[in-house]
Amino acid sequence: MGALDGIKVIDLSRVLAGPFCGQLLAENGADVIKIEGPEGDLNRGFPHVLAEGDSTNFRSVNRGKRDITLNLKSEKARALLDKLLQDADVLIQSFLPPVAEKLGVGWDRIQKKFPDLIYVSISGYGAEGPLSNKPGYDTMVAAYSGVMSLTGEPDRPPVRLGVTAIDLATGMLAYSGVTTALLARERGKARGQRVNVSLLETGVTLLGFHGAGYLATGEVDKREGAGYESLSPYGAYRAKDGEIMIGAPTQAMWVKACHALEMKELIDDPRFATNALRCEAREELRQEIELRLKSKTVDDWIGKLEEAGVANSPINSIDRVLNDPQTLANQMVVECAAADGSIQRLLGLPFKLTATPGSPGAAPPRQGQHNLEVFCGDLGLSSEELAVLQSEGAI
Repeated sequence: MGALDGIKVIDLSRVLAGPFCGQLLAENGADVIKIEGPEGDLNRGFPHVLAEGDSTNFRSVNRGKRDITLNLKSEKARALLDKLLQDADVLIQSFLPPVAEKLGVGWDRIQKKFPDLIYVSISGYGAEGPLSNKPGYDTMVAAYSGVMSLTGEPDRPPVRLGVTAIDLATGMLAYSGVTTALLARERGKARGQRVNVSLLETGVTLLGFHGAGYLATGEVDKREGAGYESLSPYGAYRAKDGEIMIGAPTQAMWVKACHALEMKELIDDPRFATNALRCEAREELRQEIELRLKSKTVDDWIGKLEEAGVANSPINSIDRVLNDPQTLANQMVVECAAADGSIQRLLGLPFKLTATPGSPGAAPPRQGQHNLEVFCGDLGLSSEELAVLQSEGAI
């Protein structure tokens, strides 16, 4: 029994942020019903599209859910949604405000009709301000929020983050907002309430100490590549068969690094006597380090650095990290059963509870896979009524 057993969630969201929130809720015990329009979630058509009729994008954020279809442009479909919401605890939606109003899922109507419902609104640029009606895309908001300005090499143009960090982090923050609101409701501090999250607010939050630094000093941090301008050595260095991250943020670790990298003579080299001097001579030091590194493989050097207690990491490719014993030991690759009996390997839960552990649940559903179960089983419609709704295009 997961921590959220007994919680019913209606997930109207699409693509990544909202569905990831719904997946986290499902994997911790909530009954999450994903609702797709006749055209399906846009995410089903994003790369990599699979022969089974979905995509790896879709699979990454829709595990453990039941799936039904509703055409919310239909009055009958909106009436069915209201029936689903009568005993629901959470509604997740990511429509632009005018669209939400048109489809009957705007905050004012929902709050008035279902005052105990937790209403999660996921937007691109926030619930307020001149851009509140602007669609949000992960990469565009990474640029707008300042995150992209910090990503890349200092002497080259900014680059896209290699992962959809803002979308997925927004889903995590939405999950935090939902569980906080549920706790407030349980404690009698509120009935239902609206949880607003946005890609922009997530991006600004991810600025972290860079944002705090500007607010305190007025200084604007720039791109620093794989390391930090204020620390040396700290960054990616080339070995015999690949690159390795090495960091020596303290003088004591610098001495350890010199021993591990077989360059003890540099300990007393006046060019590198302090961190400030090492930063001034950054490129000279890089050449010295890579001169040693090219004699051995990444794995060889990792062993030496680990033994010496020096901060390090291989720069793993996706295949390497997903087959790594440490990744597997923490259940970050799981197997899920699909409706056809096949097994899908997917990424695991990002946090674990000891008393009420989550579960990866079933593989992501086919579009409309649970129409019969939900409409006839949960709502009590007859097969004849279901057939009429289908013929009228309501589901």
